[in-house]
Amino acid sequence: MIFLDTSAIYALADTTDQNHDKAVRLFTKASKEGEELFLHNYILIEATALIQRRLGLHLAKTFLKDSSKFTVLWIDASLHEKSVQSFHQSSQRKLSFVDWVSFLAMREKGVAAAFAFDEDFRKAGFRLYQ
Repeated sequence: MIFLDTSAIYALADTTDQNHDKAVRLFTKASKEGEELFLHNYILIEATALIQRRLGLHLAKTFLKDSSKFTVLWIDASLHEKSVQSFHQSSQRKLSFVDWVSFLAMREKGVAAAFAFDEDFRKAGFRLYQ
């Protein structure tokens, strides 16, 4: 199982993104290897908003339709509260709240790899899917 981050989702959607070709290659590789891609509902919201704002409503709707192919973890009150506590205890200004939720969700599910173009995953102790 591999965590799917907004940075990878956006790179897949935007053909002009500097990571687009790599994202397509990694997505194809994961599909061929039968890897399960997992994300949480906060990523759905974040990625949809980013795609809609930068690329348009049609691509945002396409992403939401296609997201049914992924395993979605619906963040419950307990995981949300743990993430809020971690966020409050952190002094790392560049880490978003969604990043904290992602790290805790990955740890909770025992996921070690992230399909992401965000080095914060590596800094948090995860490996980037290559």
